[in-house]
Amino acid sequence: MAASSSAATACFLSPPPRPRARHFLMHLPRAVATRTSPARPLALPASPPQRLRLRDLVDPAEAARRLLASAAGSLVVALASAALILGDPGSASAFVVATPRKLQADELATVRLFKDNTPSVVYITNLAVRQDAFTLDVLEVPQGSGSGFVWDKIGHIVTNFHVIRGASDLRVTLADQSVYEAQVVGFDQDKDVAVLSIQAPKDKLRPLPVGVSADLLVGQKVYAIGNPFGLDHTLTTGVISGLRREISSAATGRPIQDVIQTDAAINPGNSGGPLLDSSGNLIGVNTAIYSPSGASSGVGFSIPVDTVGGIVDQLIQFGKVTRPILGIKFAPDQSVEQLGLSGVLVLDAPPNGPAGKAGLQSTKRDAYGRLILGDIITSVNGTKVGNGSDLYRILDQCKVGETVTVEVLRGDHKEKIGVVLEPKPDET
Repeated sequence: MAASSSAATACFLSPPPRPRARHFLMHLPRAVATRTSPARPLALPASPPQRLRLRDLVDPAEAARRLLASAAGSLVVALASAALILGDPGSASAFVVATPRKLQADELATVRLFKDNTPSVVYITNLAVRQDAFTLDVLEVPQGSGSGFVWDKIGHIVTNFHVIRGASDLRVTLADQSVYEAQVVGFDQDKDVAVLSIQAPKDKLRPLPVGVSADLLVGQKVYAIGNPFGLDHTLTTGVISGLRREISSAATGRPIQDVIQTDAAINPGNSGGPLLDSSGNLIGVNTAIYSPSGASSGVGFSIPVDTVGGIVDQLIQFGKVTRPILGIKFAPDQSVEQLGLSGVLVLDAPPNGPAGKAGLQSTKRDAYGRLILGDIITSVNGTKVGNGSDLYRILDQCKVGETVTVEVLRGDHKEKIGVVLEPKPDET
């Protein structure tokens, strides 16, 4: 009993015997055989049954490699499980492979377009001089802002004229938040286009690729990038809702023809920003919205790039746009309609202007205060003129120095008068 008691105590207190290496190697072939890959089948000996040796079944190096791979896999699972059990989500997440976000092809194209073209869009701040009422100090106060885009590597920036109107100083902020003082190269009030110049390193200037607006189609996708309400770069998408629209310039009231209409959201601050097609090419300059509240109502307008390109080239080369004029002031269209007439009523034709030199008569009053109507222009070069927009549209197709035939209604008879068109006076 004493011997048996001591043996039992030894069983509980002594560590279990360590398995012999030879015994382990005897069972290893069976485990390996169940995990054999198809690429390397095991070759079992055809001899009579006998004790199998490890070298007869598999290469020892291959068996050791498989055993280590299996142990490594078990170790990774054990570590991940332990991290979850111990409440360390950071450690456990290191073993979890996150699935990448899946986007559709059109979404990927839109993301790429915004990423590629955002560095070309700038933010313009309009500063005006104000005098403090109490201290009488002269301060520069931001009075407006808008968007613009890089035109070339020299540093020319294109925007709307109404974005820079009335500014004493202008600042341009690039996509990397670097700020530069801007100088006005030139502007065209009639088409609401202006060109600025900044002194920035060429590696920071990324011009937009210029497209073509003559072959645009209603329904094709367009993208507008700008800084609405002073926010960072924002992308809005939509389609072309209409082509060959006509709007009036906010500065002069002169019509702008062939304007692109889009339902892409164009809010205050988007003015002067680019309108792009699906290839990322510039097709227009966002200029106006039709909205009583001033917010986007789904009707936005962009000046076509074919019109903008010619204006920008003249502004960069000459600092101004040479556009022909008749040199007259005419009455509102409603006034002529109330008289039951059709055409453009000449209110004033200065004697030093083209129309005054040719003999067009102005509206005036006689000695008794009665109104004597001046000439009413009914056609130019044989094209009918029904209102002021028709007259501007015809003049936009003419050149400085060209002689046009103006047909007028004078009293109760019509006359044809030749007028030599002159350039528009310089604007400051």
